[in-house]
Amino acid sequence: MLREGKIRVIGGKWRSRVITFPEEQYLRPTPDRVRETVFNWLGQDLTGKRCLDLFAGSGAMGFEAASRGAEHVVMVELNKSIMRGLHVTREKLGATQVELVQMNALAFIAADVRQYDVIFLDPPFQFDLLPDLIAQLPGRMTENALVYVESDHGTELNEQWLVWRSGRAGKVYYRLLKLNENG
Repeated sequence: MLREGKIRVIGGKWRSRVITFPEEQYLRPTPDRVRETVFNWLGQDLTGKRCLDLFAGSGAMGFEAASRGAEHVVMVELNKSIMRGLHVTREKLGATQVELVQMNALAFIAADVRQYDVIFLDPPFQFDLLPDLIAQLPGRMTENALVYVESDHGTELNEQWLVWRSGRAGKVYYRLLKLNENG
């Protein structure tokens, strides 16, 4: 991170472009090193993929996916001032494939019927939303979809999920999950 309120896109057509965002209490952009690792795991080219960024925040993960060729990226954010920042960034980048939705993430995942190839799930740590959200994801996933989860502890998963890749950066745990075909 460059400093509070700014991060750089690290790959794709908008590589090195700066994303700015308002400073908010629960906003915690995914660090560059973690984003680089996750997009190495996902493959650098997301051409044709449909992505969902459920807690968009700074927009780091969603804009990174769009920069790397994702066909459509839905970014969900409840906070109005953060959403204004996402609109500004989308316009600045000309990110026409990015759809911004101002809505509660739990309400969105319950109402949205689309399926996604990659889902980014990075809720504010203090609200313990992961168990409820993870339980609702299988119906929103394409056959070979992956789910990126970021948390402050190793979230317990049932046998329905496989941890495909995992890492830790400081106090942040991050994992790439997929559905267990035998679960």
